[in-house]
Amino acid sequence: MIDILKDAGIFVYPLTVCSLLGGFIIFERLFSLRRGAILPTYLVENVVSAKDLKGDRHSSLGRIIDYWHQHKKDDGAVKAYARLEVNRMERGLVFLEIIIGAAPLLGLLGTVTGLVTVFGNVSADTGLPDPAAFTQGIALALTTTVIGLAVAIPCLIANGYLQRRVETYAVQMESLLEQMGLKDI
Repeated sequence: MIDILKDAGIFVYPLTVCSLLGGFIIFERLFSLRRGAILPTYLVENVVSAKDLKGDRHSSLGRIIDYWHQHKKDDGAVKAYARLEVNRMERGLVFLEIIIGAAPLLGLLGTVTGLVTVFGNVSADTGLPDPAAFTQGIALALTTTVIGLAVAIPCLIANGYLQRRVETYAVQMESLLEQMGLKDI
């Protein structure tokens, strides 16, 4: 494993940063987007049954309800606050998208650099590359490609899942706001 990372040359450092940052964002968003932190069951049931609505500061729906109590006469402000809560749920996902784009490109850059190393060390006398430089260049080319894709693919899968989760919560919030007498968030 360590040999693989050594073969990636200088490109292992930005790819490692991408990997660590991507992992952090994925786990942080999975924790932040759990159902209890967005739409707690007891609040959803209170909205659906039109019971006493009391907000809390511990969930997105609770903050919206709390804001609604303070601004009942201003539907536009409540809808804007609900959009702000949806935007808060999307926090960090843009960085995941950047990693999805950057990691394979770093791998491709490593591939090109490795191939330049291979073809740049061709002997003028024999027309053959130096065996050590050839091996090192091919190792760089293949290793950076593999690492770049290994970073990007899990981030791509997680980003798709997290985006869908945010969209689902947004639709559910919109439905709950309609039941509270608000429309069109």
